[in-house]
Amino acid sequence: MRKFWVAVGVGIGGCLCFVGLLVVGVYGAAGGLFGGARGAVGLAEGAVPAEYQGLVQKWGNACPALNPAMLAAQIYSESAWNPRAQSPAGALGIAQFIPETWATYGIDADGDGKADIWDPRDAIPSAALYDCALARYVKDVPGDNSDNMLASYNAGAYRVIKAGGVPSISETQGYVREIRALEKSFARPLGRLGPSRQAAGAISFAQGKLGTPYLWGGNGGPEDGGRFDCSGLTKAAYESVGIQLPRVADDQWNTGPHPGRGELQPGDLVFFAHDLKDPRTIHHVGIYVGGGYMINAPHTGALIRFDRIDTPDYIGATRVTQDGARALAAGGGRP
Repeated sequence: MRKFWVAVGVGIGGCLCFVGLLVVGVYGAAGGLFGGARGAVGLAEGAVPAEYQGLVQKWGNACPALNPAMLAAQIYSESAWNPRAQSPAGALGIAQFIPETWATYGIDADGDGKADIWDPRDAIPSAALYDCALARYVKDVPGDNSDNMLASYNAGAYRVIKAGGVPSISETQGYVREIRALEKSFARPLGRLGPSRQAAGAISFAQGKLGTPYLWGGNGGPEDGGRFDCSGLTKAAYESVGIQLPRVADDQWNTGPHPGRGELQPGDLVFFAHDLKDPRTIHHVGIYVGGGYMINAPHTGALIRFDRIDTPDYIGATRVTQDGARALAAGGGRP
């Protein structure tokens, strides 16, 4: 957890009282998990790796300030679902707990006799209950309780209380914006999604590249001879209409909500994966143009072309939003 406040907070007056309240709150939340918890927000199909979907759906309903999509956005932001993740600051595991924080708030959620920071079955529930404890502590602070909870997760509840809301700390404000934007990409859409206003321009760009040879790692610049790989093409297409996508296909998956197959509209990004239950295995992306077809840069030796999307490895689609893209644009990785 990216909480630069941990070392500072120890010296703050009233800290012992705060710790005591949170410890009591963690177990209070566990006791009331299925009584009155908010359950209206579901997870989009395929948005969370299947092995963690049940955990996130269950524990994301631990309190009214949290929901499964928000918890998923936090875990993705912290570790990208890597249970062995380690940060330079010493945060560990899928939920990126500082060991000192884990010693107080980590729980044995799977009942195997050990609260294990490396075990997602313990770490994901612990992150949810820690969120909820923070939400209760800042419940009287003006503003949105969920925003204040997330700010407390990053900067500490004392700072949120002192500021009367999300404090004027750029890291903390960015963290809250990022999670709330990513939350939409993990949530199951309620009703039909509105069209992307930038879709026509992105499609027009991709159409202009039809017939261009594929280049693995290509971004379309002079150094690439104007050639692209799959995510390089989609990135450049949306960049042409003012939206900065992440470079990597599986990160582009998280730049907006996920329409169903029957709800696809031109401009949606369409994705293909080795494991249809795990978006971490996404290996290809294209731009949907309607009628079951996409424009895509397929593979080495091929040209940018139209292809059908209905293949066995089709995992789903994303309707790109400016906020969702902004939350991930700083990311990097393989093409």
